[in-house]
Amino acid sequence: MTKSPSAGPAAGRPGAPGAPGTKALNFKSSLKRLLGLLKPEKTLLSLMLAFAVVSVVLTVAGPNILGHATNLIFNGVVGNQLPAGQTKQEAIDGLRAQGQGTFADLVSGMDVTPGVGIDFSAVGNVLLFVLALYLASAVLAWAQGYILNIALQRTVRNLRDSVERKIHRLPLKYFDSRTRGELLSRVTNDIDNVSTSLQQTLSQLITSVLTVLGILGMMIWISPLLAFVAVLTVPASFVVTAVIAKRSQPHFVAQWKHTGRLNGQIEETYTGHELVKAFGRQAEVEQEFGDRNDKLFESSFRAQFISGMIMPAIMFLGNINYVIIAVVGGLRVASGTLSLGEVQAFIQYSRQFTQPLTQVGSMVNLVQSGVASAERIFDLLDADDEDADPVEPVVPVSNLGRVAFENVSFRYNESQPLIEDLSLVAEPGHLVAIVGPTGAGKTTLVNLIMRFYELDSGRITIDGVDAREMSRDELRGRTGMVLQDTWLFGGTIRDNIAYGDPNASEEEILEAARVSYVDKFVHSLPNGYDTIIDEEGNNVSAGEKQLITIARAFLAKPLILILDEATSSVDTRTELLVQKATAALRSDRTSFVIAHRLSTIRDADLIVVMEDGRIVEQGNHDSLVESGGAYNRLYASQFA
Repeated sequence: MTKSPSAGPAAGRPGAPGAPGTKALNFKSSLKRLLGLLKPEKTLLSLMLAFAVVSVVLTVAGPNILGHATNLIFNGVVGNQLPAGQTKQEAIDGLRAQGQGTFADLVSGMDVTPGVGIDFSAVGNVLLFVLALYLASAVLAWAQGYILNIALQRTVRNLRDSVERKIHRLPLKYFDSRTRGELLSRVTNDIDNVSTSLQQTLSQLITSVLTVLGILGMMIWISPLLAFVAVLTVPASFVVTAVIAKRSQPHFVAQWKHTGRLNGQIEETYTGHELVKAFGRQAEVEQEFGDRNDKLFESSFRAQFISGMIMPAIMFLGNINYVIIAVVGGLRVASGTLSLGEVQAFIQYSRQFTQPLTQVGSMVNLVQSGVASAERIFDLLDADDEDADPVEPVVPVSNLGRVAFENVSFRYNESQPLIEDLSLVAEPGHLVAIVGPTGAGKTTLVNLIMRFYELDSGRITIDGVDAREMSRDELRGRTGMVLQDTWLFGGTIRDNIAYGDPNASEEEILEAARVSYVDKFVHSLPNGYDTIIDEEGNNVSAGEKQLITIARAFLAKPLILILDEATSSVDTRTELLVQKATAALRSDRTSFVIAHRLSTIRDADLIVVMEDGRIVEQGNHDSLVESGGAYNRLYASQFA
């Protein structure tokens, strides 16, 4: 798209509803709502959870079975040192008689046969069985990740669809109160960040929780005492995580707030880079960029640094836990209470027990970042929609294009009156010109016709029907609008004209181009109507772009035609072409023209002069000049 319409009267207003940073983050409710988006995928998630449970069970069973292999090896080593031909009890009694009570206690807790060495065949069978378990676990883990990826991508796609639909339901005032870069940041960066956060954390989080539960059960089964020692670190880990997360969360909120503001400044500067250079403001722009970039760096650094302390802290607690288990386990083996394989398995479990906790700690920053982005998306989704269309909309019986303002009042801010008790009638087929100083309410007047804003009081009728009783599609289908800021999308000239009526035939497109004088310049382009308009529209002039937008509006065959400063950015020759095109096509159409160049509206049927939201004069050109009022002063200022 070459250019978006400029922000309206409320643009950049401090404290605008939903402005970045005005809403405090509610982490728990936002996280709950984010996870609630996964409900439509509950069937896939249930299947994924089943695979995850089986995968974790197989993984958790591995160390305990490997402990049996360790016992086979250790029993063989010890059995080979004992005299052959004796029973186990005779060997133990002999060791005690020799004063080797500790060794005797060790042998008493072992499944050993004196004189028999290592059974390598049994050890090999155990190892092959464990390998099969781990292989099956890996396949199930892959299936789990594949299914979860499908569910998450569907969820993110649905979220994007929801945001897209929401944008089309939002009133114009929502966009007027926010910069384009800030809004685009929510629609793109924040949704991508939510997708990344869910993708990288949800699967690992589920696996980690299941692993902790499975390992805890195995540790209790092996040794309740050692399990109690291992679990002591869990509350400490949660406390550390909660304390650090609480300190880092505000910085994640600030990080994405500053990201949106920086994007807004970049988008604004990029679209106006010619003006920046023309006025020599590069240094100022660079300084502003540097300041906002520094703020983003500071908030991002603090968020990542503080959150990054969680993992080292949990690892430290895990290492302390490991040392305690190794010491206590060694003593239990020496006393014959536990076998060496059980202690070895328990030590493996203790490392695996702390590893999921460490992983959860390392994911906290991703979760916080994702929830902060989700909060910004929910803020958009929760914004008030424009007023709903009536349940049974009324369609005007006639198609004349008569527009009447009846005691209309409107203000953007309650404390700042703009239009008060305004009445005006535009007869069918008439050209109504609206003039006046900047801020008089000219553009607001036509925005009210389109129902971009809702009236505070009074009503606007189209062919005798209140515009609020009509559906917006019906109302806007009767209206064509050409703005001062041209809007063209990346595509051919033909496609841009056809945007006014997707069902138009080729002949209708060419006729609209001929009547609006697009045909006069299009043949000088390399590919004629198939010329591709680039992203910035730099391969056609400002006047040519304006003629294309006029052709688009004419193709829509509107009953009501609105030209909002349509000639302000074109040269004198093109201005004459626009006037001719307007004159040729306003037959049987009610036309509203907002113009600062009074030369373009001298032949208007009705000229309305506005000041401070009020109509101070109305009439044709000659009568208004003769009256010597506000219009005459405006006219004299241009043609003195």
